[in-house]
Amino acid sequence: MVDSSIGTPEQLRDPNYTPALHKAVPLGIQHVLAMFVSNVTPAIIVAGAAGFGFGSDAGAQGFPDMTYMIQMSMLFAGIATLFQTIGIGAVGARLPIVQGTSFAFIPIMIPLVAGKGVEALPALFGGVLIGGLFHAFLGSFIGKIRFALPPLVTGLVVTMIGLALVKVGIQYAAGGVPAIDSPEYGSLLNWSAALVVIFVTLAFKFFTRGLLSVSAVALGILAGYLYALMMGMVTVDGIATSWSRAAVLEAPMPFKYGFAFSFAAIIGFCLMAFVSAVETVGDVSGITKGGAGREATDREIQGATYADGVGTAVAGIFGGLPNTSFSQNVGLIAMTGVMSRHVVTIGALFLILCGLIPKVGALIRTIPIEVLGGGVIVMFGMVVAAGISMLSDVNWNRRNMVIFAIALSVGLGLQLDPKAVQYLPETLGILMTSGILPAAVIAIVLNLVLPEDLASEATEEVSGGLSGHGRGSLPGE
Repeated sequence: MVDSSIGTPEQLRDPNYTPALHKAVPLGIQHVLAMFVSNVTPAIIVAGAAGFGFGSDAGAQGFPDMTYMIQMSMLFAGIATLFQTIGIGAVGARLPIVQGTSFAFIPIMIPLVAGKGVEALPALFGGVLIGGLFHAFLGSFIGKIRFALPPLVTGLVVTMIGLALVKVGIQYAAGGVPAIDSPEYGSLLNWSAALVVIFVTLAFKFFTRGLLSVSAVALGILAGYLYALMMGMVTVDGIATSWSRAAVLEAPMPFKYGFAFSFAAIIGFCLMAFVSAVETVGDVSGITKGGAGREATDREIQGATYADGVGTAVAGIFGGLPNTSFSQNVGLIAMTGVMSRHVVTIGALFLILCGLIPKVGALIRTIPIEVLGGGVIVMFGMVVAAGISMLSDVNWNRRNMVIFAIALSVGLGLQLDPKAVQYLPETLGILMTSGILPAAVIAIVLNLVLPEDLASEATEEVSGGLSGHGRGSLPGE
């Protein structure tokens, strides 16, 4: 419910309005709480996939590389958000858009780094940098390519992203990939910690309002953390050691891990930039409609896409992962009714401060992987749900059913069985086993080349009787 004491209705719809500081600061921190866990999770997942995260030998040194990547996630989410809210020239929408580390690129990054350790990072960050520059380039003509990415394509891709990630959530909840062959993997203790997170998240999401509801995942992980502390899964001594090892202040280091060009990384990041750009266009439109009751201007859409790309490219230089606009914060603006970009700027400054203080990352890395798994199950399940919601806008005629069927079958199938393409060149194999890229390419190409009109009987022989002749028509109905 909108608090009228923050400003008049006209002021609340104005992006340039600044509420009183004692109200603006809590509103800004509220935006950070809504996205904080989602923002740092990709760095933890990539570190784990590479082999220097939870369960690795790096634990003896306090996971320094994972901690650094967590720091950069916070720092460059804040910097990219400033690009959006304050802007530099053509860069930035000058709207209350919160940027954060994107889930969309995780299925691309995992095959790139899988088991390769820190040695995989130069190529990874090279891909982030080049992909970010390409993403910014898309801003010049984003409006002209939207026709190639209708809800059928974007909904499929978002659904595929979620399906690629749900396995990660289950593995984390059971004890993490390094523990798979141990007796503790999948134990009741591990699952109980994850379930505490899930149940507390659901309780706050559905039985509270305002900030508590918006921060449900963060509060769920906090409850899981306290449960893990009580059960001995994390100790006070361990937390104190992690805290004491971390520096009070540390500046980011350009090209800390070096820089390398990988064809697979560059192609993967550039192709996913299309999807991320379209997602940002949707978020900008959602903010202007929900917060100001108007359509987004071409200038705002273009500036937002530029900021997406520039924020990602700069993050890649310093060891950060790709950035994109965060949709949960769009809903937060609609809920609070506060359209002020300066409120989000305050949140961005808070993120930057956290990113410059390694002790914050040191505390985050003490979260048991099982607790994180509970939060990840919720977050990645919501990605799947968001994709299905986008697909609800599709006209499910037989043509679109065929496109969806082929793209999903190939994409998900290759994701489930990577060895099916083991004889392809390494670069092509990495791109194919991501699942998302082949699915997206197939859907885009088929959507552009297949005729709109498909004979009514054209899919009967392959549909098993389930193609239907109207909404909800199943055999026997």
